[in-house]
Amino acid sequence: MARKPEKSTMRHLGEFFGEVWKGIKADPTSPAPRAVSRTRIEERHVDTPAGQVTLRRTIIEEVVPARKRER
Repeated sequence: MARKPEKSTMRHLGEFFGEVWKGIKADPTSPAPRAVSRTRIEERHVDTPAGQVTLRRTIIEEVVPARKRER
């Protein structure tokens, strides 16, 4: 299996300053695109011919605020 080449220092710096730049350009008055209000996990164990398996359901309830229209 081939390994991915390591990122260079310049690549790391570019990614870092790119994230900083995104923060500078972002509008601080706009609400977050979504806010997770609640996460619920349901889990149960079931016996099958191949052995015991775990069935897991993750439910994420989100609140998505409407964006203000610019006039």
